[in-house]
Amino acid sequence: MESGEPDGPRQQPYGIFSCQRERCPPAHAINATVRAVDSRNGKRWMFLDVIEDGVAYRAGIRPGELLLSSDSVETIPPACPRFRIGGTHNLGVGKLNGSASRTVKIEVPDRTAKDRPPMIEPRSLSFQMLQRYIGYVRVATFPGAVGLDFSRALDTAIADLKSKGGERLIIDLRGNVGGGLGSLRLMSYLCSDKKPIGYSLTRRRLRKGYRKESLTRIDRIPSSKAALFLMALRFTLLQKDRSFVLATEGLGAQPFHGRIVILTNEFTHSAAEMVASFARENTLATLVGTTTSGEVLRGANFKLPNGYRLRIPTAGWFNWSGDCIEGKGVQPHHVVDISPESLPGGTDEQLQKAIDALDLKMVSAKMKA
Repeated sequence: MESGEPDGPRQQPYGIFSCQRERCPPAHAINATVRAVDSRNGKRWMFLDVIEDGVAYRAGIRPGELLLSSDSVETIPPACPRFRIGGTHNLGVGKLNGSASRTVKIEVPDRTAKDRPPMIEPRSLSFQMLQRYIGYVRVATFPGAVGLDFSRALDTAIADLKSKGGERLIIDLRGNVGGGLGSLRLMSYLCSDKKPIGYSLTRRRLRKGYRKESLTRIDRIPSSKAALFLMALRFTLLQKDRSFVLATEGLGAQPFHGRIVILTNEFTHSAAEMVASFARENTLATLVGTTTSGEVLRGANFKLPNGYRLRIPTAGWFNWSGDCIEGKGVQPHHVVDISPESLPGGTDEQLQKAIDALDLKMVSAKMKA
């Protein structure tokens, strides 16, 4: 049974889902996003964000290639292709210039993320030094409700980049499908002190009335099983209303503070949008790319008979100034789109603009000194 969402590459569906053989959009099934582009044969879907070590990536698909067909059926926009969890599909993949196409076999694992929409979680984090002084971190998702494992992995990544001289940082949130509390650790690396990020409100609390300063405050990620247990106890027994304030952890000064660029696009969702919004509101990073999806409502899954489940929104998210970005998204400081003509050759205009922006920041800092 389909969720009933409209055709198109929407990433955060709500509705009724099968728990076993759900057909999901590309980002949730094969860890890749697609965008409609003009080709010699009319509109076609182009692979945009192909997450490292994801289903599509392991099959050999790369950004800039076209999805021509799925199981011998043409895939033509606006009808968004869908893939079956646990299924095998044969994709026709080609190039924008019309050169010879090929058939790619993809195998979608028969497993889904816990407490998330039906989806295959990609590798959450990858990092490298792009060039001297510039570290690069790509975050594809924030796995786990609490994000303890992700936080440890991010700590390792940041420590490694700093040890290699990383004084400037690019955080790539393009294609990020959102997730849990792990986003708090990433936001905490954007500033040195404990700073309010925003607040989550349920409909009940909104109707009852509230003062944001009086809401339950979450300003750290539990670092032990005992702390995890206490947090679970707190929100299951003591505070069943899930309205709360989120604040950074106070991780101290970092060498890249004041020299951070965040990459976003229309496939940047949910918790990743919270990161972008926090950075923009507090002037902690330069945003490059395109406007985010505007899908930050928190959802919950409820079991139904006959192997189905219902996913509905349960809370809204507001930044500290009270603005809700649901339906609006976060706008970048520098609007830069990808070029369908140059992407197949490995040219990433958004990433290049991020590097240029960091170079300008470094020149400006030297002039002030």
